[in-house]
Amino acid sequence: MMTADALTVESHEVYFQRDHFAAWPANYGLWIWGDEVLVIFADGKVGSQGPLHARDEDHPFRPKQARSLDGGQTWVVEDFRGVVPGGETLSADEHVVSGLRSGSVLDDVAFFETLSAPIDFTDPETIVMAARTGIHADARSWFYFSRNRGRQWNGPHSFNGLSLTGVAARTDIVPLSPHHALFMLSCAKLNGLEGRAFCAESRDGGRTFSLKSFIADDENGYSIMPSSARLTDGTIITVIRRGYSEQRPGWLEGFRSNDEGQSWHPLGRIVETTGNGGNPPALSVSPKDRLYLIYGVRDQPYGIRLKTSDDSGVTWSNERIVRDNVILSDLGYARSSLRQDGKIICIYYLNNGHERFIEASIVSDGGLGNLSK
Repeated sequence: MMTADALTVESHEVYFQRDHFAAWPANYGLWIWGDEVLVIFADGKVGSQGPLHARDEDHPFRPKQARSLDGGQTWVVEDFRGVVPGGETLSADEHVVSGLRSGSVLDDVAFFETLSAPIDFTDPETIVMAARTGIHADARSWFYFSRNRGRQWNGPHSFNGLSLTGVAARTDIVPLSPHHALFMLSCAKLNGLEGRAFCAESRDGGRTFSLKSFIADDENGYSIMPSSARLTDGTIITVIRRGYSEQRPGWLEGFRSNDEGQSWHPLGRIVETTGNGGNPPALSVSPKDRLYLIYGVRDQPYGIRLKTSDDSGVTWSNERIVRDNVILSDLGYARSSLRQDGKIICIYYLNNGHERFIEASIVSDGGLGNLSK
């Protein structure tokens, strides 16, 4: 345990296997019910070092789910309990050779299950996870839901009615009423490359979807992987991963909507740099509307950082360190949530110079209300 600048962090191993490459919780999801926590991530093998990742592209990246019954201190890991198109790799096609990617079953409309009843997005026992193939114009996406805390997943279900090219879905859902929710997603740009952040809407419990708005657009770079929170007055705050390439620094940019996602007001850069290649945000909110933003930094000193806001994202605290002493820049892709005791649980991937592994940190934020521009 370490304490610095009124920030107390307690870190615990979630999943580590020798010669394995376990990573990218941000591509899947995290959910919490009291002391029970569920997170999903990808598990592959270490391979030769590329510009960023040292992954074995000839080995599948299988989905795993880890469950804690004590608020994130100890974990049990099992295989993902849902149907994976192609049989093995889920939401990681860009990391494996073509033969290991999601199969041609996606071309068969009958492969997708039909919802027998609308999803109640406000039911705490119902969770939804988005999934995808790749990240460019040929990407395909779908979703699952579970009513028993991930012990069984229903789906895949299609984003019926959403006709955008190259939808690359990660899980970021804003419930508005039982059958009405916003899905914050990314799609391909006009040039066919990732990515353009947008807001989709379902008003019938996930049976059909429509495009509601684009959030940010830059044909010279990418705008992907929103992470969103709804405040008590209905305001929606979303933070988006921005950047240009793996060889240039990325940043995190905020937007606010006061009309349920119809339009978005820019809040500017919240994090000036997340290092070369960038890193996605993990945004959560307290019952008193304090925003917590956790993210990985791929610049030295590599690590996981935290900022907070008490004024709807207009100003943010100074950056605090959640985790440092990491050897390589291959890290991050965090997920976060608040526990009942007000502490933040965040889950991310790190490295020791060889293996990539999953870790959880439990963060106490006392004294982080000293905000600055």
